[in-house]
Amino acid sequence: MKKISKFILCDLFGWKIHDQFPPEIKKYIIIVAPHTSWVDFPIGILAKTSYGINPKYIGKHSLFKPPHGFLFRALGGTPVDRSKSANMVDAIIDIFNSREDFILALSPEGTRKKLDKWKTGFYYVAKGANVPIVMVAFDFGSKSITVAEPYNITGDIKVDFKHFHNFYKDIQAKYPEKFEEDFYKNV
Repeated sequence: MKKISKFILCDLFGWKIHDQFPPEIKKYIIIVAPHTSWVDFPIGILAKTSYGINPKYIGKHSLFKPPHGFLFRALGGTPVDRSKSANMVDAIIDIFNSREDFILALSPEGTRKKLDKWKTGFYYVAKGANVPIVMVAFDFGSKSITVAEPYNITGDIKVDFKHFHNFYKDIQAKYPEKFEEDFYKNV
């Protein structure tokens, strides 16, 4: 499957893959940005298979309803009802703490719409579970996927979000007008 996915992603679609995920680290959070199009999802599925990793992800509960819900689950998804007030951060920290290996991939934007700031749940999960964050960029301008070195947060959210900004600031989204480059300023 790895070779087929890489063939589709790189040879057929023309994407380039830069860097690797850290094989020596068994638990971390992958943040993928910018997230401005439905196309990001299939690119992400092909990328994860090409890299040979199996991160889990969360998605809005409506995606997991029939007739296509089984597919999202098979691809590693877990439904989340964002209208409920359950403490999702604590629940995900518990998952990290109860497993030997766990990789969670998500978009800190949480939506394909333009937002003036990123959601911070991933940050508090990383802090509470004491796991690093691996930044991944889908650059539609150069058709490249870049994976950053694992980043251990400092605990100063402004410093850490500035670090995230420095990684993503020159990345071109599929729809650039939907990506707020100054997402870090309102944290």
